[in-house]
Amino acid sequence: MTHDYRAELNSEQYEAVSSIEGPVLIIAGAGSGKTRVITFRISYMLDSGIPQSQILALTFTNKAAREMAERVKELTGKKLQMLTVSTFHAFGVRILREDITRLGWRENFSIYDDVDRNQLIKDTGRELGFTAEALDVYKIGNLFSQVKTGMRHWGDGANDQYQKLFEEYQSGLKLYNAVDFDDLIILPIKLFKEHPDVLEKYRSRYAYIMVDEFQDTSLQQYEFMRLMAGRNVCVVGDDDQSIYSWRGANYENIRMFEHDFPGLKEIKLEQNYRSTETILAAANGVIANNTNRKVKALWSGNGSGKPIEIYIPENETAEADFVAEMIQTIRMNEKRRYADFGVLIRSNTLGRAIEESFLESNIPYIMSGGTSFFQRKEIKDVISYLRVIANPDDDINLLRIINTPRRGIGRKTIEDVSAVASGQKCSLWTAINALIAAADSPVSEKTKIDLSVFVEFINDKRSTMLSGKDLSVKVKKLVDEIDYWSYLVQEYQKNEKAARYKFLNIDSLINSISTWEKDPDNFKKSLYDYLNRITLITRDDMEEDEDKGKVNLMTIHASKGLEFPVVFIIGAEDGIIPHARSMEEGEGNIEEERRLFYVAITRARDKLFISSCQKRRKMGGVVECAPSPFLQEIPEKLVEYHEPAEALETAEALDVLAAMKARFI
Repeated sequence: MTHDYRAELNSEQYEAVSSIEGPVLIIAGAGSGKTRVITFRISYMLDSGIPQSQILALTFTNKAAREMAERVKELTGKKLQMLTVSTFHAFGVRILREDITRLGWRENFSIYDDVDRNQLIKDTGRELGFTAEALDVYKIGNLFSQVKTGMRHWGDGANDQYQKLFEEYQSGLKLYNAVDFDDLIILPIKLFKEHPDVLEKYRSRYAYIMVDEFQDTSLQQYEFMRLMAGRNVCVVGDDDQSIYSWRGANYENIRMFEHDFPGLKEIKLEQNYRSTETILAAANGVIANNTNRKVKALWSGNGSGKPIEIYIPENETAEADFVAEMIQTIRMNEKRRYADFGVLIRSNTLGRAIEESFLESNIPYIMSGGTSFFQRKEIKDVISYLRVIANPDDDINLLRIINTPRRGIGRKTIEDVSAVASGQKCSLWTAINALIAAADSPVSEKTKIDLSVFVEFINDKRSTMLSGKDLSVKVKKLVDEIDYWSYLVQEYQKNEKAARYKFLNIDSLINSISTWEKDPDNFKKSLYDYLNRITLITRDDMEEDEDKGKVNLMTIHASKGLEFPVVFIIGAEDGIIPHARSMEEGEGNIEEERRLFYVAITRARDKLFISSCQKRRKMGGVVECAPSPFLQEIPEKLVEYHEPAEALETAEALDVLAAMKARFI
């Protein structure tokens, strides 16, 4: 399928699409057709005779990668099995699957998510004698991630007591033949630097590299790309939308790219196809107050549109009711769908009042974020037992359950088992049985007994669970036999409520198995069938289609890359946006908060509402609130102010704002 690229693109887009040789920096403003440019650029490369196998496109989310691949297929009419469109982390996995043995891991390594990582930190900390009070696994996990990604360093004294724990955590990962999320970038870089032949393999394989959302790359992701890239590298981003410094993103990478790839071509995309002129003028007015940025001025051909409406409710209940009422009113008057509305909040805690109002008003909604049911540790533990019962040679799940709950099989035993598995090139299950049977086994008699009890338990469950029916009853019996409740009580000694909540989750799992078994349309009810079903529903695109008829309630961070005809920005108050913490941390953080507000504004296509409460509940009390200083940066002529009942004259509304602010001077 050939294209008349000049006719289908504006002049700047065409230049970005057709500049395929040498380094290229594309500054793509919000709503400027960035994804269109990237997909057309890949199509242009293919039309120019570049083999698809030589093209690598990197982005940040699985959803973005899928959408990009699908759009290129639609555009070209080709299947494109050899084209690589991937997230950074998924591409890191691909590299490690080929060559991780060079770094001392076995091929079938597992990838630890936050739940697994936190459990390893907790177990390792206990072995090192850390008290329960000193083991805040969430904070320690973040610290370890910052150390791995170069954001923090040992030796500053503040957290050095955790250095030994970090080293043991690292050796624990290797022992369990596991990597964590940060390793998916760090280890490929290590491979490239220590094994030049591996780097050369990828440099010769991918002669053309493209990176989407470049402003969100971390220093490590930049290094990853820089090592692989030849001269034909194109990065696409917008420094005004860099909002992830807290997880390592570094918008300065744009400047580093300019330094590391001399002679690059810079192209700016400034025509916005998403928003009205009013919304864009508001966004431009706000972001112009940032000093550390590439100057650009978005413009729109979509007409001036409606004014931005700022609402000053008494409290968060009135705010939530206003949002619900406006959604119902606009939906009826303008024949809109619920999915046309986006409600954006600075943090998840601001969502509670909104959710309650939506439930009262029967407004269907989806809230982005939170942990999937099947990713909760207690659920993963039970499912891991089921996977090992179905297939004892599943090393990954066997390592998860062999000492959960504790049965005296510690790190030393796992080292011995792993050594046998490596030496005999067999599964851990086979190695355990070999150690039990061996006359000159390196493990003690007590350990042999502990391992034998575990093997007998799994074999006994295999004989009962792989035959007959009533799987849910058998799973309940398994949970009782391993005494998982006592394990939870031990894990949450100071919070029995948390233990009870987690045990109720296991009850929910058992009930869901029972419902699945009783479904008359379900003809296959074996353990294998159930596990196949679990594998399918835990994919990250689960239930995507079902959410298309719901209001989108989400954090501003989660909204990046999305757009909605009607947007509400909730809680535009000083201390919320900008966040109080950012004001303590200096000018750079204020600028990031302003970029966050800019991202929120530019999600709106046709209509934007912003609310700023006069009072808000906080920490059990009610506090007076001042409007966000960012509201003053929106040009006055673009705004209408509202009180709960009726529209205010602009002058009167400004008096209200001034009076509110005066209380805080």
